[in-house]
Amino acid sequence: MTLRIGTSEAGGTFHTQGVAIAGLFNRRPPGKEKCVVETTLASFDNANLFDRGEIQFGFMASNWIGRAKDGMPPFTRGIALRMVSPVNAGPVFFVTLAHSPIRTVGELAGKRVAVGPQGAGMVEHVTTIFNVLGIPFDSFTPVYVSFADGAEALIAGDVDAQFQRPIPNRVMTNLSERAEVRVIPYAPGQIEKVLSEVSFYRGITIEKGAFRGVVEDVPQLAVVNVLVTHERVQEEAVHDMVEAIIENLDTLPQMNPLFKGLKDLFQPLRSKGAAALEMGGVPLHPGALRAYREAGWLT
Repeated sequence: MTLRIGTSEAGGTFHTQGVAIAGLFNRRPPGKEKCVVETTLASFDNANLFDRGEIQFGFMASNWIGRAKDGMPPFTRGIALRMVSPVNAGPVFFVTLAHSPIRTVGELAGKRVAVGPQGAGMVEHVTTIFNVLGIPFDSFTPVYVSFADGAEALIAGDVDAQFQRPIPNRVMTNLSERAEVRVIPYAPGQIEKVLSEVSFYRGITIEKGAFRGVVEDVPQLAVVNVLVTHERVQEEAVHDMVEAIIENLDTLPQMNPLFKGLKDLFQPLRSKGAAALEMGGVPLHPGALRAYREAGWLT
């Protein structure tokens, strides 16, 4: 049987990560199952492909997995997802033009903000973050457009800020090359407040020089992106997938910079146990549990 990994659009974050992981997985001895990378529409699409049995592994942003498990909108029924591994923590952040008077995220009230397409995961992030910070959604004007159109609107002055997805991404790189931009910081204590209330975020620093306009390190929030599977997938396949990732924690960042900091995402296993990776209430697959125990990450 050929194992299929659902990713994202060709060249997207999940797709490039999937290509790297599949390449390592397929180095196993002859006779072992191989895997192929499928281009998909990312998190939401991958969850539904699991439900139909069309993929065995898939990349998802961790803010989606609990919703899929519980059958919460936009999902119409619960999907028996199981955790495999974290893959990266990707910063989600607001950008504005360098000359903008907006100095903190709280100052977006009363402004026009490109938040992504209606119903998309990025809108979900804005809603979650603003709910924690007590920023009413009706206190600003959300503009529902694609990333590319949002960048164009920022350059044209049709919006005051744009919510951007994890970097590196081509839209953000292109935006920073065409306009003077900067990342909008959070006020003191706001990041800590979000982290204390939302399990699928991590603190991260967008480092100086990450793209044109980042002139100093900027603390931000990051969503943990994960590799998941379905409860029906055989234990041995999941075990071997986790084993391939664990054995290459130092190699993967050399293959793809999106894996930078991957090893750090495993560290909470030592203090919190399996619950450290069971975001959204999605349990680890038995095959993953066995692999983490064999590698010494879990006792």
